[in-house]
Amino acid sequence: MATVQKAFGNRLREIRQEQCLTQEELSHRAGLNRTYIGDIERGEKNITLGSMNKLAKALGIKLRDFFDWEY
Repeated sequence: MATVQKAFGNRLREIRQEQCLTQEELSHRAGLNRTYIGDIERGEKNITLGSMNKLAKALGIKLRDFFDWEY
């Protein structure tokens, strides 16, 4: 069974790749470190709401769009 962090990371990667963005491009847009983006996508970091909001804005999506998965 996947952890919630892993499920969130998979969803972030899916959205990022749909927009043809690299982790580096996304990190610049969001003002976050590229290695932090990678850690989130692998489910290794427990992301804060503030960072989620930065990523949503950088991707041009609503925060709730990250949670379009079943845990």
